[in-house]
Amino acid sequence: MDDTAFVEEAMKRIHSHRGVRGTVVVNGDGIPIRTTLDRDEANQYAALASQLTSRARRAVKNLAAGAASEVEDELQVVRVRSKKHEVIILPDFDKNREFMLIVIQDPSAHQPLFSEKLAG
Repeated sequence: MDDTAFVEEAMKRIHSHRGVRGTVVVNGDGIPIRTTLDRDEANQYAALASQLTSRARRAVKNLAAGAASEVEDELQVVRVRSKKHEVIILPDFDKNREFMLIVIQDPSAHQPLFSEKLAG
């Protein structure tokens, strides 16, 4: 399955979950290439998520460097939850690690998009 088909299929699957307000797929340059939000909102989420994941990656690497483990650790998911929104960021969304996925959902939705097991 090519990246375009993969992204389209993933977007359909994600939007089938109750509480999903919007999604943004961001390329390696931090530009939204596919979104269900308006342009300004998508650009804002893309810019802020890019900054957040960059800092989170550095933090994970610094924490892993201090550990006695030989395994190199990587950032997989960033999840930020407030009373109003929950933002889930998958920094390496596709197999080639070229795209980042941002999902915005209502935290009061009964059906979580990503299980707690994935975060743990």
